[in-house]
Amino acid sequence: MWFKNLQLYRFTKSFELDAETLGRQLGEHSFVPCGSQDTTRSGWVPPLGRHGSEFVHATSGYLMVCCKRQDKLLPAAVVNEALEEKVLQIEEREARKLPAKQRRSLKDEVIFSLLPKAFARSSLQYAYISPRDNLLVVDAASSKRAEELIDDLRTALGSLSVIPLASKNQPIEIMTQWVNSAQPAPGFELGEECELRDNADISCLIRCKNQNLAAAEIVSHLKTGMHVSKLALNWQQRVEFLLDEKLAIKRLRFSDLVQEQADEIEADDVATRFDVDFSIMALELSGFFEALVGAFGGADLTQTASSNTPA
Repeated sequence: MWFKNLQLYRFTKSFELDAETLGRQLGEHSFVPCGSQDTTRSGWVPPLGRHGSEFVHATSGYLMVCCKRQDKLLPAAVVNEALEEKVLQIEEREARKLPAKQRRSLKDEVIFSLLPKAFARSSLQYAYISPRDNLLVVDAASSKRAEELIDDLRTALGSLSVIPLASKNQPIEIMTQWVNSAQPAPGFELGEECELRDNADISCLIRCKNQNLAAAEIVSHLKTGMHVSKLALNWQQRVEFLLDEKLAIKRLRFSDLVQEQADEIEADDVATRFDVDFSIMALELSGFFEALVGAFGGADLTQTASSNTPA
């Protein structure tokens, strides 16, 4: 249950639903498996899976939710092979070359006929709402996956006023200063990984791993017109992570100290273990978010979004 990648969204209006109301609304949009002709479906499931029945797991003021997605698997090679067989049959029967427009239409028919036989793959996407931090925290490696969950949440609730978290100061400028001076903000330490991009051509990049980021060669790249677009950091020896220029957090890892804190609390069943881990993780991240946003000058509150504006 410990989150690995974080996409952060700020509420532009206070989130005021309690766990019971939120759970009832999510339950009205619960997950239903793909039908024979569906390519994908998504809906809400209890975060505890078979160990629970509630659509919201609430602890210490935090609200955990879980979205289940199911996709039909139709490999392109399978579709193309079936399509070519159909095309060949028609061309031989009618003694003519099939035009591109008709081929495209025929491809849709082939996909339609194959869907009932396709395998279905399911995945779970977790997120939690932190009213005290005014944040929606999604465990996703990409903004695309996070936005899929947000779209489902918006559908269930009717409206959801969130936008990607942004800071007053540009992350690339601050991260570049940190590496250039080898001195990040108080409480943070440089890791051993970063990504450098050219100011004039962002497609030009250098990835550094297992490197001393204070080394002269890295500082030299910055002096010749490059900036830091990703940076490995450590916060108070409790949280290790890779930060990108949009404040997305990758490869999040909690230190042994935090893990031991959770392990010290006895849990007799899966539900209790989940509750303990979630509570400790969310409380730890709350302090981390405050420090992180503060290191970049605070949250940019000038950006607003309507409840129907995609995040």
